[in-house]
Formats: sequence, structure tokens, C-alpha cells
Amino acid sequence: MVLTILSLSVFAQTNPKKHTISGYMKDSLSTESLIGATVFNKANFAGTSTNQYGFYSLTLPAGELELVYSYVGYNAQVRRFKLMRDTTIHVLLEGSMLLQEVEIRADRIQERTQMSAVSVPVTQIKSLPAFLGEVDLMKSLQLMPGIQSGGEGSSGLYVRGGGPDQNLILLDGVPVYNASHLFGFFSVFNADAINNVELLKGGFPARYGGRVSSVIDINMKEGNMKKFHGEGAVGIVSAKLTLEGPIQKDRSSFIISGRRTYIDILAKPVIKEMNKQYSDNKIDVGYYFYDLTAKVNYRFSEKNRIFLSAYMGDDKFHADEETRGDEDAGKNFSKFESGLKWGNITGAFRWNHIFTPRLFGNTTITYSRYRFFVSTDQRELINSESNYFSSLYQSGINDWSGKIVFDYLPSPEHYIRYGVNAIYHTFNPGAIALTEDWITLRLGNNKIYTGEYSLFFEDDIRLTTRLKANAGIHWSGFSVRSKFYQLWQPRISTRYLLTPQLSVKASYSRMAQYVHLLTNSNVGLPTDLWVPTTDKLKPQSSHQIALGFAQNFREEYEISIEGYFKTMNNVLEYKEGATFLDTNDNWEDKVLQGKGNSYGVEFFTQKKTGSFTGWIGYTLAWSMRKFEQINNGLQFPYKYDRRHDLSITLTKRFGQNIELSGVWVFGTGNCITVPIAAYFLDPPINRWRRPGVYYEYGPRNGYRMEPYHRMDLSISFIKKKNWGERRWIIGTYNTYSRKNPYYIDVKTDVNTGKFIFEQYSIFPIIPSISYQFKF
Repeated sequence: MVLTILSLSVFAQTNPKKHTISGYMKDSLSTESLIGATVFNKANFAGTSTNQYGFYSLTLPAGELELVYSYVGYNAQVRRFKLMRDTTIHVLLEGSMLLQEVEIRADRIQERTQMSAVSVPVTQIKSLPAFLGEVDLMKSLQLMPGIQSGGEGSSGLYVRGGGPDQNLILLDGVPVYNASHLFGFFSVFNADAINNVELLKGGFPARYGGRVSSVIDINMKEGNMKKFHGEGAVGIVSAKLTLEGPIQKDRSSFIISGRRTYIDILAKPVIKEMNKQYSDNKIDVGYYFYDLTAKVNYRFSEKNRIFLSAYMGDDKFHADEETRGDEDAGKNFSKFESGLKWGNITGAFRWNHIFTPRLFGNTTITYSRYRFFVSTDQRELINSESNYFSSLYQSGINDWSGKIVFDYLPSPEHYIRYGVNAIYHTFNPGAIALTEDWITLRLGNNKIYTGEYSLFFEDDIRLTTRLKANAGIHWSGFSVRSKFYQLWQPRISTRYLLTPQLSVKASYSRMAQYVHLLTNSNVGLPTDLWVPTTDKLKPQSSHQIALGFAQNFREEYEISIEGYFKTMNNVLEYKEGATFLDTNDNWEDKVLQGKGNSYGVEFFTQKKTGSFTGWIGYTLAWSMRKFEQINNGLQFPYKYDRRHDLSITLTKRFGQNIELSGVWVFGTGNCITVPIAAYFLDPPINRWRRPGVYYEYGPRNGYRMEPYHRMDLSISFIKKKNWGERRWIIGTYNTYSRKNPYYIDVKTDVNTGKFIFEQYSIFPIIPSISYQFKF
């Protein structure tokens, strides 16, 4: 509130000969907000860009103006008028695949202060080849330099040597704690409901906090305020449908989008037939996921607007087996049921208010919940004696949050943001309930209640015609039990124009993180546990510096090269042999904290507009970890330390009816730990080892699997109909059927004592076909 009063005071003291033009920039057909669109004065190139709600504000001297409004992939608009007073101008831009002859000066890559940022148009994401025909936002981000996947088919992100818990994933400003469906093969985000995606992997503005490696900021569509529209798709594993339209024309709108797999439905006849032929028991196995996204917004006046958005989704897996006995007749009978369920719920209420033409405020209240369950249930009747046993393991995290953020634009030389945020966390680190013959025993960890607080101030400031900087400070605090942690986090990112087309950029950022993810796996299983910083475990922190060059060619091509160095403190790892199901020990006693560092060089060139689009990304990188009680205290490669990473994506449109796209990726193999010696003893020292064979392992992650490479292709046949548009999309994943390493099993020849390394691959060439429609 104090900062708001100061802002208004400064506003009141500004030169009265200057006036402010403000308003919203939107798509002319869908009325969706254009995030990051630009407006500038053609006379002196003073300009600004829209925020995540499409709002802009530009203060200029009174007199004749020629303003250019532009956005990538849209026809630019020019407005000429005489500025005599504060003026509101709302702009609707028309989409176009080709740039017009209007000179576009603002928001080119070499002029942006922000570095280490990735912004890919959703339309471009949807045109790329899709795994099993399912467009996936997170897999598209994996194709960017500095970003790696967790493994074959996985939608997880490992950014500049960081782990999956070090990514802050925001859906309409709400943290999403598990972003995976189907054990990591799909993400939870339905691209049809997404308006804008931005990933920051360094040079973080002060307004972001809570993670140490990256921020993935995803904005949902708002819904069309003019006409009712819909789109959907039917593929080989799932179907989806999105509906949007006005509630009250030009004042309020809605959008709702749903998706569900039907793997369980397709598998039922196969399982039933196998039961008849191969088993005397009744076996039923099934899996499916669904997600539902919805949003409504209402414009009360030119200055007030509210949004209400929500997401919910679940994955459910079950495996049941029943004998052929008759329980009612007193014959021997048994039934075993097991299940795995996990999912997210998020919700957000937002209020936008324009205090003055130069001061924009956003108040947000959010809720986020992630949880998973592992259950077993067994009943049996043997010789008229009944037995019952069940177990239920559950874990999760709940968040309530409130945030107030202000955008203040006193002049074209300053874009000031400041705000406060508070989060109330409830952690359930894992508890199990065991029931035998109706007597229940509860084991595990108690819930932990924590508070997380932050405030920030940043200014995107133009110091000279060539030098621009984004400088700010972020403070965060965390209260848990009797402990309170706090950390000041300075951030600065600078840009200097060497020529009108070429700039050099540099950044430094310090980040803090108070939540951790405990994982034993490579594939982002739902059994990964979210736990807090405690009085025993310190918060994670990172320092990152980056230096790079950016250039623009002919307003169509962008090219950048960046080098970075990052250090990480208090990263978490399970002790050797510890797992989430071991409830005998407190989870805090099963983990270690250590250090990490990563460094590398990234090259990226992109073409965003025209009938031919795509990008090439290459990364040369190193990522290391060090724990006192692992690998004899010596530094070792992180399991996703990947020396070389290359991706090429191309999309070509032939007229209005055919679109061809392709992706080729190459990456150095992942690191694994392998044995260097085997001992044959009889009897075995414990029941978990292979009988008589014991291994001595070499250095941690001291062996690399074979390189990974793959090509995906797709072709779309598009046809306009009276009711809208339809597409048939035919594609292939792993087109030349490369046997990429997924897992390596180690065996020992008892006679010779030699090791046998057996490689397993999971995906050969996979064809797909899907039907998409819009109306």
C-alpha cells in the first residue's frame, strides 16, 4: 500500500505536458489478450509491451503521434492522432502468417532486456509432430536449448542442470506440483486451452520466486467475447473438446476444455479374451486419465475485471484378480484389488483494476492441491475361514495463496512492478494405514504446516538509447515449526545495443527454494514426494550468471548464443537404499543435502513467421553433484548430465490445405552407475540380492548409455467446411525405429564371471492418426 501511494504521488508530479495512452490489445477474432504485444511511437521509437492481461500504458509528450501496434504473426496497425489528454485506445489485431510492410521495431530479440527466455507461439506448438497424436506443451519445450527430458517419452524438464522440483510451473499464476499424465509420457496441459507459454531458465525478473532453476508461466485462454466457438480432436489414445463463447457479448465470456483417454475401454475386450484362454482367475487391469480446464471472466467497467479459472485432473490405475470360487456358497474364494491414483486441483480468482492510466493492479487468490494414493485390498475365504487385509499409502501438498501485484509505467523509460505474496502450505509427507481383520494400524509422518512469504520490486529501465536493464530485488521468508528462514535475492539483466540489429546481454540472479521433491526414479512417477524445508533441512539456493549475444535478421529470423554458470546449494537426494515406502524412519532421516553446479553454452536460431517456420537449438553443457556420503564424497556427474543436445524442428505450409512438420533430436546418453566387480557367495547375505551374486559398484554415474536420437514426422490435411475447419493428421514417432536405450540390466555369467549388459528399449516406430475440428 505504501508503494501504491508513492506511485500515485510520483504520477501527480509528472510533467503536465505529457499524457498517457493506455488500453488492451487483443486478437480481433478470438478476443484473446495478446501477451507481450508491442506499441511504439514511430517518431522516436519510445514504446512498451502488454502485460499478461494484454494491458499497455505509454506516456508521451502532447502533440502529433504515429503509433505502431504489433505482435508476432499478426498484421501491424498504425494509429495517427493528436495527443491532447489521457487517451484510452483498445486495439484488435488481425492474424497473419506473413509480416506486412509496416516497420516493426519493438520487442525484437536484440532489444529485449530479458535473456535466457523461451517463448513459443501455441499455434507453432500445435503444428509439431505429437507422440501418439497428443499435442504436448512440455515436450515442445524439451526441444529448446538448455532443456532436457527425463527419458524416452517423458514430459519432465531438466533445465540447465536442475532437477524437476526446481521448475516453478504456473497455470494462471497457480503452482502445479505434478505436471505428468501416464507416468510421465504426457503433460497435464491441454494445448487447446492455452493462450501463452513462457519459460525462463535464467536472468529471472524479481517478480518470480520459489524455485532455483526455471519458471514456466502458462496463461489460459479467456474465452471469446463475440462468438461461440469450439474445437476438438479424436486420436488413438484420447479425445478432447473445447467450447468457448460470450456469456454477455463484449462483457463476459467462458471457456471449458476437457480431455480423456480411452485406453481402459479399448483394453477391456483384450483382457477378457485373455482371461478365457490363459487363466482360471478373473483378471482386470485398467488405466485412464482425464483433465478438465475452465475459465470465466467478467468486465464490470473499463477499470475493473474479474477472472475465475480452475483445473482438475486425475490418473487412475487398477489391477484386480478374483478366483473362480463362490463366496456366497462357502467355497474357497479370494479377491485382490490394487490401485494407484494421483491428480491436481487448482483454482484462481483474479481482480484487475486500473487505478490510473499508468498504474495497473492485479489481486489474486489461489488454491492448489496435489495428492496420490497407493492402495491394496485383499479378501479371502479358505475352509470357511474369512481373512481381510488392506493398505493405503497417501501423500500430497495443499496450498492457499494471496498475491497483490502492481504495474506502474510513469514513462517509456521505466516499467516498474512490485508486489507481495503469501502462501500457506500443508505437506503430507507420506502415511500408511494397514488394516488386518478390521484392526487398523497407522504409520508414517505427520502433516507439516508452513508459511511462505515474499515481496519484490523491479524496474525495466532504459538508461540510454543503447543501454537497458531490468533490475530488482526479491525477498522471501519461510516459517516451519520454530524456525524462520529468509533470503534476499538480487536480480539484474542488462542489454546493450552494439548495432541496431545486434546486442550483448548479461544477467545475474539469486534464487531460493523452500520445497523439495524426493524421488528414486527417472520417469516422474506419482510416488515422488513433495516435502518442505524444516529445522533439519535447509532451503535450496542458486546463483546464476549468463552472458550472450542476440541478433535479428530481416525481422523474421532470431539468433542467440548464451553461456551460463550456475551453482546450487542444499540440493536433496535419498540416501542409498532409502525409498518412500519405508515408513519406519522419518523422511528427514532418509535424505542427504549437497551441492551442484552446471555450466554450458547454448545456441538458438528461430523463424516464427511465414509459411516456413522452425528452430535449431544446440547445447554444450556439464552438470555435477556432490554429497559427503555418496561416491566417497567426490563430485560426480548428475544423471542427466548431457554433453551434447541438438534439436531441429521444421514446419512448412503448402497453400491452405497441407502442412508438413518434422523434428529431429540428438543427445549424449544418460549417466548410470554400473558394477565393476562381482562376488559369488553361498548362501546369500540377504533375501534381496540375487542368490550368491554380490556387486561392487564403480563411481557414481560413471558410465554413459548410448546416444539418443529420433525423428518424428507428421502431415496435416486441412479443409475448410461450411461449419468451420477439419484436419486429418498422420504422424510417426521415432520414424526410423531407433532402439534408444531406456534401461540397462546387468547380469553376470556364473562360469566366466564376466558382466553382461543388456539394453532395453521401449518405443520402436509408432504411427498415429487423429482427427481435429474447429467450428
